[in-house]
Amino acid sequence: MSVHRVMGIETEYGISVPGHPHVNSMLTSSQVVNAYAGITGLDRASKARWVYADESPLRDARGFDLSRADADPSQLTDDDHGLANLILTNGARFYVDHAHPEYSTPEVTNPRDAVLWDRAGMVIMQQAATAASAQPGALPIQLYKNNTDNKGSSYGCHENYLMQRRTPFAEIVRTLTPFFITRQIMSGSGRVGLGQEGRKHGYQLSQRADFFEVEVGLETTLKRPIINTRDEPHADPELHRRLHVIVGDANLSEFATFLKMGTTALVLTLIEDGIVLPDITPEKPVATMHAVSHDVSLSKPFSLQSGRRVTALQLQWEFFEASAKHCQDKFGSAMDEQTREVLDSWETLLNDLERDPFSAADRVDWVAKLSLMEGYRRRDNLDWNSPRLQLVDLQYSDIRPNRGLAQLLEDRGSLRRLTTAIQVEHAVSSPPEDTRAYFRGECMRRFTDSIAAASWDSVILDVTGQDSLKRIPTLDPLKGTRAHVGHLFDEAQSAEDLIQLLRR
Repeated sequence: MSVHRVMGIETEYGISVPGHPHVNSMLTSSQVVNAYAGITGLDRASKARWVYADESPLRDARGFDLSRADADPSQLTDDDHGLANLILTNGARFYVDHAHPEYSTPEVTNPRDAVLWDRAGMVIMQQAATAASAQPGALPIQLYKNNTDNKGSSYGCHENYLMQRRTPFAEIVRTLTPFFITRQIMSGSGRVGLGQEGRKHGYQLSQRADFFEVEVGLETTLKRPIINTRDEPHADPELHRRLHVIVGDANLSEFATFLKMGTTALVLTLIEDGIVLPDITPEKPVATMHAVSHDVSLSKPFSLQSGRRVTALQLQWEFFEASAKHCQDKFGSAMDEQTREVLDSWETLLNDLERDPFSAADRVDWVAKLSLMEGYRRRDNLDWNSPRLQLVDLQYSDIRPNRGLAQLLEDRGSLRRLTTAIQVEHAVSSPPEDTRAYFRGECMRRFTDSIAAASWDSVILDVTGQDSLKRIPTLDPLKGTRAHVGHLFDEAQSAEDLIQLLRR
């Protein structure tokens, strides 16, 4: 499958109301989501709800279900708390989760599309915040694509990858643990402060690393595990599992997002195809994850269980070489363009990080941010405990186009961009055409008033004259595509027409 597999990104955004630190974040987040419904006309679909019955957040990939009585309340994501929750015309979900506005991309089939619809989510968030702030009597709301408030709280940017069910979970853990620990050197978004509350002065690669406390587990907000065991495939459970990755940072660099998704997809291909990398297991995975994040020099070795000592760069080279060899053996000259692009980008970046990490400032968030900060530190003789550096850290992730430092770097060509404004504008309102997100998004766009509910697994229509709701299952992520159902939408003038055409 190379880098091409069903995947997606779900991102919780940091939220603040300047000058009002004690506002209710859950209420403010709801205002943001509801404001977007108002400016897009989705408030006409006020009856449309999310189908929580299709979710199973307590099912563990290790072969058991955690009881609801033993679960932390934050794990009960299948409870409908009545918070703002939108199904968008681009097939995405925009809702309130853990007192943050969250955007879940539609299902896509490759890393470049993941970048595109993730970037569309950032535009949607900013439009929503602007609309919410413009309401009569409203306070100004600012959103940040980051992962911590530096006061002990962290919020996630989760990746999702569809995998073959037959793949042994133990092998997933064995291979992905060292990969995720060392992937930070490419995908970390950078953070001022060490430790969960950031009290120790310094700079590190990742905003999330210090918040991980165990190796494997079901939690996502407490006792966070490097490998999350949530087994909720949103597809045929006999054939698929959905790998729920919670270790990643929210990236502003499109290149970092592209490489994060692409390299992970390649390593999953190694695992599914039974390619075993020997001698890669860290002796102390959690401590090693923290240590790698704290090593801005990328030069400090850590111990593997065998006693061998390696750096994060060296282990990433081993993953790259295994992936490149397997792709060459498997595809040869028939290797697809995007897989080749990921491999070439991965190799070039590792070479640059090895030669001079600052040469990667145009692609890697933690390097781009550090370059800015070192400029301030040299000019004004600042130590790492300076509040001004904390402000630069925050401003880097500000999603306002005229204020966010990452976007300003993009504008002057200092941070590489993979999408165009026209592509992003299209993705804000339109779904990818090669997954079931096309069917979900087109139903929302064309038949808004007839949508009773939806989920990743189904769309439920409320059709005039029908005695009951009509549930259309979408269990296969690769059906419901434009090629599959586009002609039906061309013919259907109403939801009633669509149901009749589907019955044929």
